[in-house]
Amino acid sequence: MTATPRPVDRRSVIRGLLAAGAAASLPQIVSLRSAQAAGITAGSYTIRFDRAAEQTILGLGFEIQSDSIGSGNNGLPSTVSGVPYDLTVSERTRFYQQLLKAGRADRGFRYCRLALGLYHRGLDPTRKFIVDRYEGQSALLADMIRQAGIEGVAAEYWSPAPGWKSTDSYIRGTLKSFADADLSAMADAMVADLDYLAARGVPISMWGLQNEPLWQPNYSSCKYSPADYAKTFRTVAAKVRAKYPTVMIHANSWDGWSGDLGKAVKADPAGLALVDAWTYHRIGTDSNDQITGDYTSGAAGKLVFNNEYEYLEGAMTDRRTINTAQSVMNWMTFQNAPTWFWLHALKPTTNSESENYGLGFWRPPSDTDFSHHPNIPVGHWDFNPRNWNAVAGFVKYMPWDSVRYGVDEPRHTDGSYYADHRIMAWRTPQGKPVFAVTNRSATEAFTYTVDTQTAAAFQGNRFGPATNNQNLGSKTGPTLEITVPPLSVEFWIRTP
Repeated sequence: MTATPRPVDRRSVIRGLLAAGAAASLPQIVSLRSAQAAGITAGSYTIRFDRAAEQTILGLGFEIQSDSIGSGNNGLPSTVSGVPYDLTVSERTRFYQQLLKAGRADRGFRYCRLALGLYHRGLDPTRKFIVDRYEGQSALLADMIRQAGIEGVAAEYWSPAPGWKSTDSYIRGTLKSFADADLSAMADAMVADLDYLAARGVPISMWGLQNEPLWQPNYSSCKYSPADYAKTFRTVAAKVRAKYPTVMIHANSWDGWSGDLGKAVKADPAGLALVDAWTYHRIGTDSNDQITGDYTSGAAGKLVFNNEYEYLEGAMTDRRTINTAQSVMNWMTFQNAPTWFWLHALKPTTNSESENYGLGFWRPPSDTDFSHHPNIPVGHWDFNPRNWNAVAGFVKYMPWDSVRYGVDEPRHTDGSYYADHRIMAWRTPQGKPVFAVTNRSATEAFTYTVDTQTAAAFQGNRFGPATNNQNLGSKTGPTLEITVPPLSVEFWIRTP
């Protein structure tokens, strides 16, 4: 009798890789010398608005849990539960305005990552096409996108529909067949999945073949060998490109061009031509990784960005708030990433992973245990401050298509950057200068002396583990002296 293989615990695998120092699979978490350790509590900086811009930043992304997943990511419950579905009408509106738009009048987040086969997992009678699992699911997503001013979804498969799978299930397995005719038929079905959403008012901005194609967890997944991934990607992406020519196609939603699957795509000229961007999951890693890591040398001229960030293990800490903010900044400053995605907008009060995964919490109708999150009634939501305050300032003060400029900044005598004190500067599409500065130290303040190259006034706003958009008043340039307290990130915006 053949034993049933045990599902792989993705979190355990990642812990093991980190413990083994598996740099080929995950970035080594480096420990750069902090400025405090070197006795440095101040530095002088010059924003180079007088030079050519470095890049255009498209805007940030989030993932939406529009259907249920088991607590601890264990299984796919039959219960229908998700957002916006579980929220009252007024709470939906508040969610769109206060979180997805970060209080802006126009728009905030640009992209909504939609997990096909997981959080959108209804099936047609043939079990080969993905449709709404509950009445009005796509309509709710379309209304959310419209009201929040989101450009569109980053549609990505956690698993193809079960009719194409070796397990006849969303969970685990691979494809039944990699024959040309079968892959072509699945490609047509996947294009039809996009058509289904688009016809219901859900615009498609990005597309990905498979989330984390190396894993076999106890929720939706599909495992590919490098050769099978490259062949499947080429077949499906070609049909997606033909039907949706403006959609950003990315690969491989784990280790980009660096891993074996990405290398297989790079070795196939027809497949490589279909890649617009390489996507990575550098989940909860030290933001120093984006300073020292190499995500661009093998990118073949394609964009690179992180399309999933959260914390898998351990209790949330105040330091993680600033580390997350620095992850956003360092991906853009050192890797020219055009966007960055946090994992979930809201997570349910019922799930063990919610504290580390969500920008906020919502209480589904099934949760009547008010010993936790007693301030959140059924059908309501609230912020998760340590995560939300890390990204809120970027959503609020870095509008779509902001243009980043370089900054001359001090370094240690060995040439390394100040890892706990980061700076990033940009102009909004209207030309307004903005810059962000951080202090990841838990004990010491840090003073930035910033030459803004303009005599205008700048308004300051501070964020931290328990601080959201604190008004710091204004300072007049061109040189601003800004003392940032421990565990803080500040945004300075030229006025008016």
